[in-house]
Formats: sequence, structure tokens, C-alpha cells
Amino acid sequence: MSGHGTPIPMISRTCGPLTGIAHVPGDKSISHRSLILGALCVGKTHITGLLEGEDVLDTARAMRAFGAVVTNHGGGEWSVQGVGVGGFAEPDQVIDCGNSGTGVRLIMGAMATSPITATFTGDASLNGRPMGRVTDPLALFGAQAVGRAGGRLPMTIVGAADPVPVRYTVPVPSAQVKSAVLLAGLNAPGQTVVIEKEATRDHTERMLQGFGATLTVDDTAEGRVITLTGQPELQPQTIIVPRDPSSAAFPVCAALIVPGSDVLVPNIGLNPTRAGLFTTLQDMGADLTYENLRTEGGEPVADLRARYSPDLKGIAVPPARAASMIDEYPVLSVVAAFAEGVTDMQGVKELRVKESDRIDAMAKGLRAAGVIVDEGPDWWRVTGLGHGNVPGGATVASQLDHRIAMAFMVLGMATQDPMRVDDGSPIATSFPVFEPLMAGLGAQIIRDGT
Repeated sequence: MSGHGTPIPMISRTCGPLTGIAHVPGDKSISHRSLILGALCVGKTHITGLLEGEDVLDTARAMRAFGAVVTNHGGGEWSVQGVGVGGFAEPDQVIDCGNSGTGVRLIMGAMATSPITATFTGDASLNGRPMGRVTDPLALFGAQAVGRAGGRLPMTIVGAADPVPVRYTVPVPSAQVKSAVLLAGLNAPGQTVVIEKEATRDHTERMLQGFGATLTVDDTAEGRVITLTGQPELQPQTIIVPRDPSSAAFPVCAALIVPGSDVLVPNIGLNPTRAGLFTTLQDMGADLTYENLRTEGGEPVADLRARYSPDLKGIAVPPARAASMIDEYPVLSVVAAFAEGVTDMQGVKELRVKESDRIDAMAKGLRAAGVIVDEGPDWWRVTGLGHGNVPGGATVASQLDHRIAMAFMVLGMATQDPMRVDDGSPIATSFPVFEPLMAGLGAQIIRDGT
């Protein structure tokens, strides 16, 4: 059952061509960071295009609990009156981060070097996810964490009264861990250094620089070395949030597998640390093009046009690309089911500790739909059946995971028999307009029993 309400079973059926313009929501990663960094400024930050999904709304509520004045002006326009670096107040209540691993981990980092205590919880999915990967480096600053067995929520963080700067090498590619350490470093004296052996999405670095922090990035033999000078006075900003490439993945991939489709997805962020899926789809033979390439707010942006692609081929996805598309592997595996040949995905163990074990969830669902899937600890392999040959006809457990639910709704648009998910309610965490947006393009997704 979803932490945000009653389960919503959904059915997706084969449909005619998907056509039109898909205005997907604002980027979730940038939306979270806009609220948190706005709260750490002195002054008022203005945000337009904020994603108003449950995950981001939970972060907005959290920033209010820490003392920032967060105002929704309607239409995706928000403002944040910040309290400054080190200015967080101690919350009166438990901080509920719902389904958001990004939200809880970044907020833990932001408060870990202030002399306050906060307790965090979430829904059933989030409370099952490991937090040690964040609390371990936060302990180096002097913060203390007490949680359930296995380092799981609910968890109380006691912030460091006298934080010290750290030098930390991220053990596995994780933008959440990197970002938590950098946010903690804001209120530590001296320089905090984060080293990542594989580049992950760099929104935190870009946005910290935009807010006035002194931060440098150097590519060295050690890896990507990020150096942050602590205790800056961050300056409020006006932020235009680009559209989310992870959300764009669903109408884009649907267009590729539904005959006759032609879908334009405008204003998509194409940060190179986020655009791996689109490169991979082009490698598979997808008719996917960029139009009106431009730069907005320091981020590359373009309009994406996706057309039905009958000659998709399975490929070996380069493992080095995994960090730039880690959230998109579920829907990539759907496209792979309609390709000819094998799509091999390696170096993806991070998928096993997302909102669900995404390799397991997708493998079970695809097998139930008649697709051959092989898997290992950090890899999986989908043997495509070609267009028109995927049986479908299965009911799949979404496992409280929005991306699993949406991926199987995309699958059902081109299978021989309809696909069902037991609970589509988690979709609201990241893509609250998914159903009407896809219906506007021509998809047939209904809520079972309505």
C-alpha cells in the first residue's frame, strides 16, 4: 500500500498512434535542490516550473519545519525565504519524506552540521531503504545517527555542534551521497572535498556555484574532485526549472514502440550527467532528435522529438553510462522488449536499492508478460521479441515504485493483451499529470474499477 493513500490499480491497453506535445513536469532533482538551497540563503529565492509531485512537496514541508518560509504562488511558482547557512531551526515534529530517497538524504546532509536534532521517516518503501551510505560520511563531520536495524528509517540525526571539514571518496556512484556531503560541508569551516570515481548528475555542484558558493571541480587520477569552501553566505536566486528528462523518458519511449507515433517533448534538460537514456535509444536505432538546442540557467535544454521506430536493435549499454541514466533502466527494458536481439545492461547494482529492487521488479513483470530476462547482482539482460510480438496480459506488482508502475503502463501500450499494475498511486510522487498527459497523446490507461 502506498504511503500516500489507497492503492490505485491501473490497466494499459494497445492504442493508436501517440501524437502531440507532451509537457512533462519540472525536473525533480533540480526542484528538490532549489527548495533546499533557497532555504539556506539569506533572502528570497523565486522558483518557476517547480515539480509539484508528492516527493517535492514533502521537501517543501520539511524546509518549513526547519524555519524557512516556503510559499506556493500557484502555477508552479514558489518562493523560499531562507534562513542562511547554519540557520536551520530544530523541527517540532518528525520530518516525513514520503517516498523520496533524494529528499531525505539531501535534507539530512543540509542539517547535519547544525547543532539541532531531527527525526526522519517515510512510507513503507523509503523506510526499507539503506541510509548508512549517507550517515557514514555525515558522521565524519561529527553528526550522529540512530535508526532501525540496518541503518533504516525512522532515524534521528543529531547535528554536529562543532563540525569539521571532511575529505570523502564516494564508494559507489551516487549523486545523493555526494550531494549530502556537499550540503553538510556548507556549514563546516575550511574545505570539504568529495571524490567520485564515476561522474554522477552534477546539479548540486552547478547550483551551489549559482548560489554563490566557492566550489571547484577537477578531473584527476583519483577521479572527479569537488572542493567546497565552507560557511559561505549563499545569495538568493531566480530559478527556472527545466523539464525532467526522467519523466520525459515515458512519453518518449512510448512513442518509439507504438506504431505511427510522433511526439514532441519541449524544454527538456539535457545535462550530460542525465541524458544517457537518449544516447542509448539512438544507439538502438530510435528515431529521436533534438530541436532548438539552447542553454537556460546554466543547463543545456532542447525539445525532443520521438517517432515510432520499427527497427530497434538490442545493444550492450556501456557500463560507464549507468550513472547518467540509472532511473531510466526500467523503461529502457520496456523498449528492449520490442527490439530485435539482446539488450545487455551492466554495472547497475544501484537499481537494487532504489524505491524497489528495480531489477527484480522489472524482471518479474517482463517475464510475466512473456519476455525472456536474465539477471545477476549488478546486471540484467532482456531478449527482445520485436514489434508486435510481446504477449502482455499480466498483472504486475509496482512495489511502491513510481517508475515501475509507469514502465509497465508504457509496455501495455504495445502488447498483444493489456498490462495491469496493482498500484499506480506512487506515480504521483514524481509525475502527477502522467495519466492525463498520456491520454492527451492517445494512450488508453484507465484506473481499474472506475
